[in-house]
Amino acid sequence: MPLHFSDSSLHHLDLHRDALFVFALGIEAAGEFEDVNKVVTGSGKVAAAYELTKAVQQHRPKLLINLGSAGSNRFKRGEVVCCTQFIQRDMDARGLGFQAYETPFSGMEPVLEYGITIEGLPPGICGTGDNFEMNHLSTDYTVVDMEAYSFAYVAQKEQIPFLCLKYISDGADGAAAEDWLVQVHHAAVAFKNILFPRP
Repeated sequence: MPLHFSDSSLHHLDLHRDALFVFALGIEAAGEFEDVNKVVTGSGKVAAAYELTKAVQQHRPKLLINLGSAGSNRFKRGEVVCCTQFIQRDMDARGLGFQAYETPFSGMEPVLEYGITIEGLPPGICGTGDNFEMNHLSTDYTVVDMEAYSFAYVAQKEQIPFLCLKYISDGADGAAAEDWLVQVHHAAVAFKNILFPRP
């Protein structure tokens, strides 16, 4: 089955040549993406922004693709979600009169909306923060991770089309750490089946 991006201008791209694949951790690639341009940034928003910015300057990609694991109390384990909205869930300057998730004096909306979709994948709102969330109660976002906001931010600033796919590895609850260790190994295979479908 052919891959259908929501942005028709991207249909002609060769993902092996034109895209830069972005992973937070090497375990999320799991040896399935050895024949593409990729960068592994490490965990957390600061490392994610720094390493991706360097890689963009080196590769000058026509498309950025972030593939990673995420927790969710909305989607099922093993489901792949396409995120086009991003929140810094640990940004809280309400004490200064700003909205929840709004970066003070940035002029940016609390929700960063940027990204393309793939036909057939459910949409998600990604809450990114520098902690491994194990008590997801907020309804403001539907999946949680530790890097995607940074990736989307860099992509938007560099004006590069951005695709963010999250494999739901855990319920962002009390069993999240144990579930993540088991499920993360399956993420790369699921991503490869979507992005490089067999005829």
